[in-house]
Amino acid sequence: MSVFDVAVIGSGPGGYVAAIRCAQLGMKTALIEKYNTLGGTCLNVGCIPSKSLLDSSHHYEDATKHFGEHGIEVQGEIKVNFKQMIDRKAAVVDQTTKGIDYLMDKNKIEVFHGLGSFIDETHIQIEGEKKQTLEAKNIIIATGSKPGTLPFIELDKERVITSTEALKLKEIPKHLVVIGGGVIGLELGQVYRRLGAEVSVIEYADRITPVMDAALSRELMKVMKKQGVKFYLSHGVNKVSRKGKEVTVTATDKKGVNVDFKGDYCLVSVGRRPHTEGLNAQAAGVQLNERGQVEVNEHLQTTAPNIYAIGDVVRGAMLAHKAEEEGVLVAEWIAGQKPHIDYNLIPNVIYTWPEVAAVGKTEEQLKEAGISYKTGQFPMRALGRARASMDTDGFVKILADAATDEVLGVHMIGARAADLIAEAVTAMEFRASAEDIARMSHSHPTYAEAIKEAALAATENRPLHI
Repeated sequence: MSVFDVAVIGSGPGGYVAAIRCAQLGMKTALIEKYNTLGGTCLNVGCIPSKSLLDSSHHYEDATKHFGEHGIEVQGEIKVNFKQMIDRKAAVVDQTTKGIDYLMDKNKIEVFHGLGSFIDETHIQIEGEKKQTLEAKNIIIATGSKPGTLPFIELDKERVITSTEALKLKEIPKHLVVIGGGVIGLELGQVYRRLGAEVSVIEYADRITPVMDAALSRELMKVMKKQGVKFYLSHGVNKVSRKGKEVTVTATDKKGVNVDFKGDYCLVSVGRRPHTEGLNAQAAGVQLNERGQVEVNEHLQTTAPNIYAIGDVVRGAMLAHKAEEEGVLVAEWIAGQKPHIDYNLIPNVIYTWPEVAAVGKTEEQLKEAGISYKTGQFPMRALGRARASMDTDGFVKILADAATDEVLGVHMIGARAADLIAEAVTAMEFRASAEDIARMSHSHPTYAEAIKEAALAATENRPLHI
């Protein structure tokens, strides 16, 4: 039986990063993955493939709607080769997962394929092509999450689908009915809207992306409506039925009236749930809570002191980069270091176009906590770069402490917001004031200038270009 310093169960961004950091710190490390390819949801059926399709569909939309304005004339009809689009996505996924294989070899991490389950707190049984057992002094649970559903919905994975199936459809839907106005529903909804599908988003709350700052939700919905996506807010879905190629979604609106939505595909995107089935956690003395999450302390230790858990399977936002940070923290803690994560400074991004990104507190949270704050906002349309690129939707909003001027939250929607948010994270890590950002030189012409202008607006209400 092989004996390891650390065994990691699950090879998503949290698991494989934890394994790499453990190996870097000199620990003999094993990685257990039940599927044939490494990378978990993110690389195989999540972040990477969805960004591939978002990018391809964006190119198509530019070609059909914007090339003419740029003086680019295309002869003949511009068509979608959907099969090639899906094939390119698969090639990107393949290349990326092979990259993880390389990193495992490079760091001398032993990889086991098969379902890992606890025998006791130091032994794991792996059921793959052959049954084997390994022993590890420390174990990290990184089993991730899978798409959630509603109890009355039968997912047939053909017409009533989750994000996994939505990434490998054989045809473009005529009418895609999306249940849930969160990140996944909006990203995939936008992909298929660009490719010509009618898209209806049904959301239970009174706004889309309910966890983000309300101003971002409003702006994103306004822009997506302009793109042709239809929204039905404050609608509670109570029935989904399929007859042949037609799916009917019945929802109750805020007046209590039942409304039917008929489409050829229904995407159920009502969040994700922790994936702990088959883990046999109780055999190792690992406690789960009522939501199926693994209970952990501030060091991400479970109720068994030598076993840790990270990523989507524990509390907090289900984000790949949050899982990575936790993976590094646990590895360093096992090695006797004193690592730290500030969960308030983990950014959140929606990869629609325009992109949406945020870090820190929302206005709603600051009001609830009774914190006195000031706000500075700057529209993208006032930037030379935005006009030059015809990406004028959106704004940057900075929230700063009314007394100290410390930046408490940054919320943005616009072109390249996913990359721009890193500036806000850096500033807040160093506890910058709005004035600090306002005094930093930003290249011209760039989208990043909106951050400087919003900081000027938050400092003394003195933006330069509006």
